[in-house]
Amino acid sequence: MTLLAASAAEVAAIDTILADFRDGEALAAECREAERDGFTGKMAIHPAQVGIINAAFTPSAEAVAQSAAIVEAFAAAGNPGVVAIGGRMADRPHLRLAERLLARARAAGVYPAQGPE
Repeated sequence: MTLLAASAAEVAAIDTILADFRDGEALAAECREAERDGFTGKMAIHPAQVGIINAAFTPSAEAVAQSAAIVEAFAAAGNPGVVAIGGRMADRPHLRLAERLLARARAAGVYPAQGPE
C-alpha cells in the first residue's frame, strides 16, 4: 500500500524501521529487499544504521549509467514512446524510472547536477 500511495502522490516511498539496531546484516538484507521492491529509503532508529541505509539506497554507478543511457536515448530519438538500447526495448515507464533514479543520484551527489534529464 505504501508503494502504491507514494507513487500516486509522486513522493518517495520510505520503508519502516528495523528495531534491532545492532543487527547490521539483517538491516542490509531488509534494505536490499526494500530497494528491490521500489522503496527509495528506509527509516533509521539509531545512528549506526545510517551508513548501511545510505549504501543500500544510493544508486550504483552501473544503475546511474544505465539510467543516463535511457534518458539520452529518448532525447536523441525525439522523445518517442519506445527506444531500443543494446538490443532491449525501453518504453516511457522505463524513462520515468530512469529519471527518478538520476534525481536520487543527484541528491546523493553521485551524478552531476547538470545531466541529460
